Amino acid sequence: MNRVSLHFRRTLLLLLLIALPRPSVPQDEIRKKQDELQAIRDQIRDLEGKIGEQQKNERETLDLLDSYEKKGTLIRTLITRLKNDETTLTHRIENTRKGMEKLESQLQFLRKHYASYVISVYKRGRTRDLELLLSANSVNQVYIRNQYLKRFTNQRRRDAQGIARKQKQVEDTQAQLSIQLSEEQRLLAEKGAEDERLASLAADRRDALTKIRKDRKFAQREIDRQMRAAKELEGLIAELIEADRIKKEHEAEEARKARIPVPVPEGGTLESRKGKLRWPVSEGSIVAHFGNQTHPTLKTITQNTGIDIAARVGSPVTSVADGQISKILWLPSYGNLIIISHPGGFYTVYTHLAEITVAEGQKVKEGEVIGNTGEALNGPRLHFEIWKGREKQNPEQWLGRQ
Repeated sequence: MNRVSLHFRRTLLLLLLIALPRPSVPQDEIRKKQDELQAIRDQIRDLEGKIGEQQKNERETLDLLDSYEKKGTLIRTLITRLKNDETTLTHRIENTRKGMEKLESQLQFLRKHYASYVISVYKRGRTRDLELLLSANSVNQVYIRNQYLKRFTNQRRRDAQGIARKQKQVEDTQAQLSIQLSEEQRLLAEKGAEDERLASLAADRRDALTKIRKDRKFAQREIDRQMRAAKELEGLIAELIEADRIKKEHEAEEARKARIPVPVPEGGTLESRKGKLRWPVSEGSIVAHFGNQTHPTLKTITQNTGIDIAARVGSPVTSVADGQISKILWLPSYGNLIIISHPGGFYTVYTHLAEITVAEGQKVKEGEVIGNTGEALNGPRLHFEIWKGREKQNPEQWLGRQ
């Protein structure tokens, strides 16, 4: 009876484990990710149509270059998403395989012990049950032993049902694994196709750049675009300053009503870090300084509101100080652009980014990667600016030694 009781408890424990819920990915989350990927694909398709029209019109060559940059950004974003999905799926497949091994082990255990039941019943089952009843010392003991035998029989039936359920779990897990492996193959194929499309796009962009760099009229148009983009950027900084002012007034008013101290911004201002700030890229040299610049071909004078740092395409770009991502956008001539707000009314600007790895509203630490460098019209580089309120600062006076 002790051996039977022990086996009963072990079997009951296994049946409870069978009933435990298995972790799964919410369908809403899966659908959301699929919708996001499809939205990126739709934007790429729309740009391809626009590019086809721009390629027919020489006057739109600079706009064509913009479209190439936008399409490249979207393709890189899509590839990154596909890589992340692939990594997530690989972990899921590994967990499914481990779960499958565990299920098969539990199934073998149940089958083995159930088989011993069947053999025992076949050899002595009814005779042993009869002996147990006849050896009772009283009618009450006969009743108790009869109830025990009924429960024991019911337990064997539940064991059989447990084996059936476990077998169904194994089959369901095998089907799930098959679906996951098929999805993994699809992701790999799509990622490979996007890699090829990005390489083809890079070749088209190089051809467009070569044509633009050889033609003086495009150089003048690009200067005009840069001036308009700089003006728009200045307007964006002004909007952020006003938004921050309103936010601080609101926080101060709320603190006054609640009779609590006015919240103090986290981290110190950049003022004390002047001449010691980290560089936004770990390697690179300044190829365009702050202030007035003379165009090498047209000999016209323009103002550079920051500095241009030559850096290899794909180099990590990091935040020069603690702050918050205030704005992410795309501007003609600047390409992908990030504005980070810092305590004390400071803002830093990073442009010509091939890829962005942060989101608006996100808090970032000094040295945290926010994206990768791309290529401007005049070569691979990062354009970097520092603003103190509405005043443009010379970044060279703020950055430490490289």
